[in-house]
Amino acid sequence: MTEDRSTPRSYEQPAAYQSLPGGPLDPDRGFYAGVASADRALTQEFEIPVRSGQAWEVKAGSIVRIHAVEGPQVGDLNLWNLHNPREHFWAARTRQLQRASMTTYDRFWSTLPYLRPMATVIGDSMAEHPDAEVIHDLLGTRCDPYVNRMLSGEDFDQHCHSNLTRAVLDHGLTESDIHDVLNVFQFAGLNEKREYFMDTCPTRPGDFFEFFAEIDLLCALSTCPGGDLSMHMWGSEAASPEEQLKHCHPLGVQVFSVAEDALRGWTPPEPAAYRGRNGRHGLELHSS
Repeated sequence: MTEDRSTPRSYEQPAAYQSLPGGPLDPDRGFYAGVASADRALTQEFEIPVRSGQAWEVKAGSIVRIHAVEGPQVGDLNLWNLHNPREHFWAARTRQLQRASMTTYDRFWSTLPYLRPMATVIGDSMAEHPDAEVIHDLLGTRCDPYVNRMLSGEDFDQHCHSNLTRAVLDHGLTESDIHDVLNVFQFAGLNEKREYFMDTCPTRPGDFFEFFAEIDLLCALSTCPGGDLSMHMWGSEAASPEEQLKHCHPLGVQVFSVAEDALRGWTPPEPAAYRGRNGRHGLELHSS
């Protein structure tokens, strides 16, 4: 049969990646709602100034809250297994398993060969926003000085890639460990030409995004130098870094321990079960 190319295919297709009810893509919402509403105790609190970054450690079973302090601000987030940084957040697979932006009950999936939820979103004040489907962006990645130099011909050292790099140096990591991010509070998507766009961040002081740490984590967050992204960073309409600075605000971070009763029955997820018929990938594996 000859394919009819006169009309486009419908985009109203079911998700390609699905699991059975109660499977890994169908988390126990009752449990996570209970964690979100359980008694909690503040264990860490700090503020990340404009155009900077900070890294911090989080114990499994804790809650991390990122919140707007003075005004709208985008934050670029990286996650690593605290004890094994080769296992880190895998943005591309998370896009496929969850969606192009993240909200409550979505999970941060880790890289191969581990492939497990590193964290689960349990609170999102933007979840009921009319544009919620394009907030907390997973399509794009961090801004970086290499692209900036390529597009503008200028060097600028406070992009998120640089901020994250500086933040993790004291934790034994390097620039090569920085990976694709979750753009917290970022309003972004694809326009009618299927081009990536960013628009003004809609958050207000007090808006928050919080997640439950499924394993021990090292987290790092950058306050984007574009601030609320209301001004173009590149191209003919690009604003100067000084103009963009007027639209930058700090972000607050809080870490909470949770009442033990709320965690009854929960255990950190194990790495992927795949071992292969004859070793992983069909290869005989020998231990020395």
